[in-house]
Amino acid sequence: MAGAEGSVRIAELVATLSYAADLGLGQPMEHCLRQTVIALRLADLAGAADTEREATYYLGLLMNAYCHADAAEQAEWFGDDISFKGDSYEMLAMNTVQTAAFILSRLGAHGSALARVKRLAAFPVTGKRTVESWLTTHATLGSEFAARIGLGPAAVAALRQAYEQWDGKGVPMHLRGTDISLPSRCVQFAGPIEVMARRHGVPAATETARRHAGSLFDPGLADLFVRWADEVLTGLETTDWTTVLEAEPRLSRRVSGTELDEVLEAMADLVDLKSPYHAGHSRGVANLAAEAARFTGLPEAERTRLYRAGLLHDLGRLGVSNTIWDKPGPLTALERDRVDLHPYLTGKMLLGIPAIAPSRTIAERHHERLDGSGYPRGLTAASLTAADRILAAADAYHAMTEPRPHRVPLIGDAAATQLRSEVRAGRLDPNASEAVLRAAGHRATARREGPAGLTGREVEVLTLLARGRPNKQIARELGVTPKTVSNHVEHVYAKLGVSSRAAATLFATSHGLVGSFEPDPVRRT
Repeated sequence: MAGAEGSVRIAELVATLSYAADLGLGQPMEHCLRQTVIALRLADLAGAADTEREATYYLGLLMNAYCHADAAEQAEWFGDDISFKGDSYEMLAMNTVQTAAFILSRLGAHGSALARVKRLAAFPVTGKRTVESWLTTHATLGSEFAARIGLGPAAVAALRQAYEQWDGKGVPMHLRGTDISLPSRCVQFAGPIEVMARRHGVPAATETARRHAGSLFDPGLADLFVRWADEVLTGLETTDWTTVLEAEPRLSRRVSGTELDEVLEAMADLVDLKSPYHAGHSRGVANLAAEAARFTGLPEAERTRLYRAGLLHDLGRLGVSNTIWDKPGPLTALERDRVDLHPYLTGKMLLGIPAIAPSRTIAERHHERLDGSGYPRGLTAASLTAADRILAAADAYHAMTEPRPHRVPLIGDAAATQLRSEVRAGRLDPNASEAVLRAAGHRATARREGPAGLTGREVEVLTLLARGRPNKQIARELGVTPKTVSNHVEHVYAKLGVSSRAAATLFATSHGLVGSFEPDPVRRT
């Protein structure tokens, strides 16, 4: 869509994604900002060249941006995916017995007795390979995202190597020693050091560096850190958004108009990987809202702001565990409170980007309701603009038509009836809702023929896979054998050139195979 506001620095966008990584890692917001500062200081001590400093900067902000890509699988193994990742940093100070006890406690702390037994039996056999596959996915998707938004080759390569280890036991390429780029070695060191210093003080951080030098960490960097720890860690408590943006190593690259939309679309796809139940949701809502806005006569600039708000509205979902998003039963009061917080987190994450402030405001209000029953602020009709009302209706309708762990999707007239019931109850705006329903007349479910040479059956398999269905369930839904589904999945992965469900889901989302609503490209703006 054409730009409605000014240009946005790429650094602002990747810094926003660093907040997403903070939430997904179970760390306070600005952990990745501080990680980046530590890594840059280490890079300077190590004599980094300009291109290496630049790569260090972007890797520091983006390294863990895709840490939630397999959050559903993480939650199946370890329960609360966010708390597990937050607590796992403590394993750096554990011996082998303590580490094993920590992992076993997480495997056996959730689900039925039978499920716990199965996990405990399976993890010694497949656990290491499973975790490595997650890290490989994070590195692969992160490097692809960096290339997609125009970062340089050094940054793309550094993201690809983000989870390598000095001793060669990392992934995905098992690189060893100085075969790993300096930016990757600096950031991989800086992340856990930031956590240990913040939680336990400088002595604990230096002890962590010594303990893992030559295995996890570059021993040369570890030695530099131990000698200069006070200087490397000084002032971190005052590190903030402005500090990190000012540290950008070169003249900032900016994006606007269609180019900005493409970056925001990539961010939306990243967010929707959080849960298979939300695959394609943000793009679908954005397209539906923009089309509805056209029917109501909103000016093009306002439609663009609304489209971007739709892409960004669920960033805050990353701060809520998949044990909540994917829970098949009713939520507890505490879980409901966590869900109600996610629009606020969206607004907080976007607060530092003035150029998209109008879109941020709309995005933050997507769960507000005319009668004051919405969240997070309980706003009423007097405070809600036409764009706010359209996004609320588009999000509500789109969610109704998607599967959720506690219900099947509503189809056609059933969804329209449900949306109109919200209007009658005084929660949603009637004009906005009718515009959304009119726009939804252009809905298209998964295509029968797909891109990348996918057959109609392979498209069906891919869309179900993106929704998190295991092969046996896909087989039941399609009336074929699990072996047939396994063959289809293998063919789909080969045609797409991917090796994980998360990567296949990104392809399905970006090609309109999930998320349902696709606008007429001629009438979009």
